[in-house]
Amino acid sequence: MRVSVVPVAVLLSSSLLLTGCFAGAGAETTTTAEGSGRIKVAMMLPPRSALSPFSDDAFKLSRWSTAETLIKLDELGDAQPALATSWKRSSPLTWEFTIRSGVTFHDGTVLTAQDAAFALTRATTASPKPRILDGVKLTAVAKGNTVLVSTADPDPLVPQRLSSPQLSILAKAAYFGKRVSPIGTGSGPFKLVEVRGTSGARLDRYDGYWGEKAHAAGIDVSFVPDGAARAAAIRSGSAHLVEGIPVSQAALLEPKTITEVPMPRTNTLYLNTKTGPLKDPALRAAIRAAVDREALVKGVYEGRADLAAGLLGPALPWAAKGRTALTDRIAPKSPAGTTITLATFTDRAELPEVASVLQQQLQRAGFVVKQVVREYAHIEEDALAGEFDAFILSRATVLDSGDPVAYMYSDFACAGSFNIAQLCNPAVDAALTKAAGIPAGDERRAAILQAEAAILRTDAAVPLLHERVIQGDAPELLNSAKDSRERMLVTAETQLR
Repeated sequence: MRVSVVPVAVLLSSSLLLTGCFAGAGAETTTTAEGSGRIKVAMMLPPRSALSPFSDDAFKLSRWSTAETLIKLDELGDAQPALATSWKRSSPLTWEFTIRSGVTFHDGTVLTAQDAAFALTRATTASPKPRILDGVKLTAVAKGNTVLVSTADPDPLVPQRLSSPQLSILAKAAYFGKRVSPIGTGSGPFKLVEVRGTSGARLDRYDGYWGEKAHAAGIDVSFVPDGAARAAAIRSGSAHLVEGIPVSQAALLEPKTITEVPMPRTNTLYLNTKTGPLKDPALRAAIRAAVDREALVKGVYEGRADLAAGLLGPALPWAAKGRTALTDRIAPKSPAGTTITLATFTDRAELPEVASVLQQQLQRAGFVVKQVVREYAHIEEDALAGEFDAFILSRATVLDSGDPVAYMYSDFACAGSFNIAQLCNPAVDAALTKAAGIPAGDERRAAILQAEAAILRTDAAVPLLHERVIQGDAPELLNSAKDSRERMLVTAETQLR
């Protein structure tokens, strides 16, 4: 097992740095008659696009409960009301969403169907376009108190798409020229009042919120990219809530202050099915048979991950419940000294160590393994071009719609844009096409598991483990969200004792 030792000087310096980073650090928490005091949050990554909702920064806005969408998702990934109270499919290409009445934006203006249609239209014309709209031609027009959302092709997942934080609805004042600003223009229980570049942000409770009022007086956010510093913030008391604590730091914290949340993210070994020695299915099967997942989970992740039984992990509980044992697997053959190139990247700290452990496992099985490890920006192009025999990737399995079909199509369809395995299998394509055409619900989920089985039978992908996100909560913090999709963090119910 890996033991992480952090010098005392480093911990002290981290604590000292953080004391200056957080608003009110070291001071007593104040509580007013209207609710508990301000919550100090340490976030892992600073904004990359000035908190534009059209970028991945949108997930920060949703995690702070300041920007909202027409739809939200339940634990199964099914659509639930948010700023839209109901919806129906009025034709194969058009959905009709009824806008909630009584909602005001943080600038005091009232939410209308025109506002919602305007915000969605701005998203469709943004450059770059929000990821949730990749390959989707969507239009939105207001009709009375409803918004008509149409797509060029039939899309049974339109409600799920509208749950993406990248399609948040802001007041019209947020949009000017090609820019968009969420400051004072959201509709959630907390109002964004200040952004300090890449160092932090301040949010205050919004007492005009249409739903349950926030219990806390506000949120003080600091962006702390260094994992050791974020962990030190919980120990020192300079943060109440910390996201993304590294595995190596978790053992240094009091167990009662950390929560491990299963993520819809799988570490997968992609095998090149088109060129090189692993185009032989029996050699791919030999790699599948040689992998010891438990050694990876216990050794590299110190037990803070879940063994992979498939592409979809415990963050999607329906997958484990509905999955059946695979049959008709190809039998492995002896590698007999076959040389393969195993590659990964350094941006996720554990992956190079995963590569080293896998190298040892595969060499014991009879392969000769060469390693290639680079920064992701310098290896992605070669991986997508099929330059490696095997590639280790940490991959999100449900993208912004909360549905795995988009990920599976991207990674394993003949026309997939992220097909590192170079797979082109008619049975896989047929299973993915079938799943994509079924409306959200139990029937679609069953079809998704059939597609997963079709992919795994090819041994184009060997699932290794499912990651967990480690969150730090100070003992005085109550009711923070433990969200595997990382869309929620501080909610209206989050408060200090």
